[in-house]
Amino acid sequence: MREPRDLSVVIVGGGFGGIAAAIELQAHGFDDLTILERAPDLGGTWFHNSYPGAACDVPSHLYSFSFAQRRDWSRLCSPQQEILDYLHDVARDFGVDRLVETDTEVASCTWDDEARRWTVTSSDGRTWEADAVVIATGQLHQPAFPRIDGMAEFAGHSFHSAAWDHEYDLRGKRVAVVGTGASAVQFVPEIAKDVQRLVVFQRTGNWFLPRKNHRYPAPIRAAIRYLPGLQAYRRRFIFEYGESLTLMIRHPATWGRIGRARSAAFMRWQLKDAAVREKVWPDYTFGCKRVLFSSWFLPALQRPNVELVTDRIARATPRGLVTSDGTEHEVECIIYGTGFRTTDFMFPMDIAGAGGRTLREAWAEGPHAHLGLAVPGFPSLFVMYGPNTNTSGGSIIVYLEAQAAYLRQALQQVCGRGAAAIDVRPEVEAASDGEVQARFAGTAWTRCDSWYRDAQGRIVANWPGYMREYVERTKVLDPSEYTFVPAPDREPALP
Repeated sequence: MREPRDLSVVIVGGGFGGIAAAIELQAHGFDDLTILERAPDLGGTWFHNSYPGAACDVPSHLYSFSFAQRRDWSRLCSPQQEILDYLHDVARDFGVDRLVETDTEVASCTWDDEARRWTVTSSDGRTWEADAVVIATGQLHQPAFPRIDGMAEFAGHSFHSAAWDHEYDLRGKRVAVVGTGASAVQFVPEIAKDVQRLVVFQRTGNWFLPRKNHRYPAPIRAAIRYLPGLQAYRRRFIFEYGESLTLMIRHPATWGRIGRARSAAFMRWQLKDAAVREKVWPDYTFGCKRVLFSSWFLPALQRPNVELVTDRIARATPRGLVTSDGTEHEVECIIYGTGFRTTDFMFPMDIAGAGGRTLREAWAEGPHAHLGLAVPGFPSLFVMYGPNTNTSGGSIIVYLEAQAAYLRQALQQVCGRGAAAIDVRPEVEAASDGEVQARFAGTAWTRCDSWYRDAQGRIVANWPGYMREYVERTKVLDPSEYTFVPAPDREPALP
């Protein structure tokens, strides 16, 4: 029998997922932990996304760890810096900040069939040996850029919202924003107040629900801080509200009509300009794409210095962008609010498992994993925020906590059996994936194209059910769903 402290774990990624895994493992006796983070600091998406107005659209009392609740959030949905500070505080309070090696980009993870261990290699050639690897890079860490002919010819400035150029002064400039997703919805109202002219290029409209997100007044702050049970009630209320959004998405013909009606009423009230309303209005089922929360974006589109363009961008010129109708929009700066390559997960990292088979080969027909965590043939490799674990109506932190506890159980099984590693059975993973995909039938997710799908059209980002279902499914690991790789110097591990 092995002791947890004798098992080494490398965690790739220092965001919410990586920190959650480190805290959970450390609390159960796993001491040989290393977190590799490619950025200069921990924080993940909340380190990189510092654009004006950056904030979470999930209320902070749910978008935070259940074991590290705080009552001094400044507002319902906290801004980026506040979330980043929170993650720093939690990492320090639980003693896992000392485990983080920053400025370390992982290039490859390779399983050695003979040694029955992983070798993790960084882009600068450093290596780490590990009994287990946790990939906690998430789905929202690789910026996506649109393919625009002639972009190299553009003579102005450009950057992605996930790498905001704070040195560039937008005041008085003519600016283009490409994309109207969740990030653009937050920064467009902020920069519209300062630029001379703003041209917003929209491919598809969005369904909106209100979110003003003002700072809490003093009486509310005092109530949250001092009234016993209030924070727990608010957390449960938001949990159930998130589940209600999933209910609407799962049942578009019934409950979904209620969500659509509420969103439509709110949007009509905000969109006084009929021409803008016609351009903005979505032509797909409520909930098929991510529902956005903002009380400021639609009014910003109706400012006199803002133009919404729905014609396709045909090409770039030295002076700006030309749309399919032949109009050239002259701008000095282009900001890409085009989101992330969500279905790439940890790629371009190279991962090679048993027999040298790569994860790219295993996922040739699309990413898949048992409970979003385990892939057959990749012993003691766990993917946090992996395939089909995104949420359309809740908090990813709920999923990450559940995943951290599940992978901890897996490694406890390894230790308890004196094994080298744990590997999910292929038939179990195939059945699990088939069940997940079947549950999308009849839901709003299938009614349009979205970033939830891969190139083949398969929905690989989202969990098809409710948060409570995922928590229940991952609460107790079933050892019969796995095989145990024997240690090199031992008899075969117990079945």
